[in-house]
This record gives sequence, structure tokens and C-alpha cells, in this order.
Amino acid sequence: MGVVISLDEGKNKLASVKPLVDLTKADMERVNQLILSKAGSDVQMIPEVANHLISSGGKRLRPMLTLASASMFGYGGDHHIKLATSVEFMHTATLLHDDVVDESDLRRGKSTARMIWGNQASVLVGDFLLGQAFKMMVEVGSLEALDVLSSAATVIAEGEVLQLSVAKNMETTEDDYLAVIRAKTAALFAAAAEVGPIVANTSRAERNALKSYGMNLGLAFQLVDDALDYGGKAADLGKNVGDDFREGKITLPVILAWRRGTAEDRAFWRKAIEGGESDDTNLEHALGLITRYGGLSDTIARAQHYGTIARDALAPLPPSAWKSALLEVIDFCIARVS
Repeated sequence: MGVVISLDEGKNKLASVKPLVDLTKADMERVNQLILSKAGSDVQMIPEVANHLISSGGKRLRPMLTLASASMFGYGGDHHIKLATSVEFMHTATLLHDDVVDESDLRRGKSTARMIWGNQASVLVGDFLLGQAFKMMVEVGSLEALDVLSSAATVIAEGEVLQLSVAKNMETTEDDYLAVIRAKTAALFAAAAEVGPIVANTSRAERNALKSYGMNLGLAFQLVDDALDYGGKAADLGKNVGDDFREGKITLPVILAWRRGTAEDRAFWRKAIEGGESDDTNLEHALGLITRYGGLSDTIARAQHYGTIARDALAPLPPSAWKSALLEVIDFCIARVS
């Protein structure tokens, strides 16, 4: 079920995250060791729940951004290891909390922690990971890095609440939607990319360049994720196609189809999203409307737009293997729909 969108740009089809993975491999091994160490606890359920999600096969793009954005400026210390681990713990805590709020059954193709241990354990272990993240930030001793990451944690929480406020509301605008994904997803990408240059003691311009790169990469990443929910495959998503539809989430493909549709089409969306009639038959109809009104192709076009902004943010920086790898990540994130 679903309509897979192909991109015209051949370079995107060959894009890979491998250059970034290769460049950060040694540091990521240290991050992974620290993750296992800091996820440990005498309370047996904590490492069980944490490791269930930590070991579930995510690419760990966010901590790699922290490592790369420090190393590209010649940083030779180890503070970026703790900050990258903090970023990954913040992300993992958010996923644990998200799955409870969204009542999700699958995460990266596996049963969610809440399905195994319950909602309470998922929320509390998420809180434990956030606590560990902030402890590591304090150990680094950079007030600027602490400010950036703690501010991101606040914004992410605001985004969660904002998403609740617009859920199942067909009057949600594209601006409302962008505010949600900027807070829920892009803020952590931006913070992950910004703290690297902070510990590398770079200029404000270089720090802002990486922040802008991360913010716009995060927007592109989430736009593609939301397109994949209607135009991807369950094996690629790690969740069921149409989960956003079933949960009544208002994402850009839906917003575009709603605004461009007829009165009859809008009546369908109200019944399906606001009325909760989100069975497989209605999902098929929703997919048809989204395709008819260009909801998927235009969502991908928006992602490409933010990808271009991310690319432009790095343009003033001198050429390097690190810069090339970060640029290829943009194409990789967008090419997931090809």
C-alpha cells in the first residue's frame, strides 16, 4: 500500500550517509561505549528498556552531526563524545515519550518499549536518559553548549504539546505544521550541529552556519518522513504505513490535499481525521486524494527547498571531507523517498 515517489535528480539516488559514517567511525565507537555505560543502572528495568531502543538499528545521525561539526574545525579533545552521547540520549528519550503519546506499537520494525514494559516505564526511563544527558553536558563544562542543548530540550517539549493541540484539527495551516516539526525534530538537529563548533571554539559565523545547516536538514528530514508515511513501505519506515493517518496527525501531505480538495473531499477528511474513521478503506481513499492533489510531490519539493538552504549554509566554509560528507547527508535524507 502506498505510492513511492521518485526524484528526478540522479545524484540523490546515489547519495549515502556512508562518508559521514566512515569519518566518524572511531568517535562513534567511543560514543556507543559511553551510551552503554550511561544507560546502565542498578534498577534492572532501566537498562532493559533503554537498550531495547538504543540497539534497535537507528543510524544515529544526530550524534554523528555533533562529532563531524566539531572535527571539521580541527577539534582534538573528547568533549564532543559526551555531547554526542547527550544528543543521542535526548533523541532516545523523545522517542520513548513519543510512542506513549502516540500510542505507537512499532518503532524501527520492533515492538515499542511501551508495548513490552508499559507506558509508565517508557516515560520514566526516558526521564532517566534525559537526566544522564544533562549530567554529561555539565561534565563538559561549557555553559554555551549546555544552553544550546537545554534550550533544545525545552523547544522539543513545546513541540510535543503543540502537536497535541493541532492533532485531528483540519484547520491546521502549513505554518502551524512547520512550527511543530521545527520544534519537534529540527531543533535537535540544529543543536546537535551547533555544539560541535562551540567546543571547537570557532567563530560565531561558523557556529551559526552549522546551526542553520542542522535546522534546515531537520526540516527536510521530517518532511520526507511525513511523505513516507503515505508514500513509503513498512519495511523502510520501521512502522506501519499510514500510522500518522490512524493517529489523526495533521502532516503536510494531508494539509495540501485538504486545502486543494473539493467540499466532498474535505468532508471525507473531517470524517476520517477528526471523526477517527481511519480504517484501511479510508486510508486507501486518503492516499488517492493525496496523490491526486500533489500532496506527496509537493511535500518532497518543500524538503528539497530546505535541503538547499542547508547546503547554502555550509557554502562559505572551506572544502573538506567533513563538509562533503555533511552535504551528502542532505541528499541522503531526501533520497529516502526515491
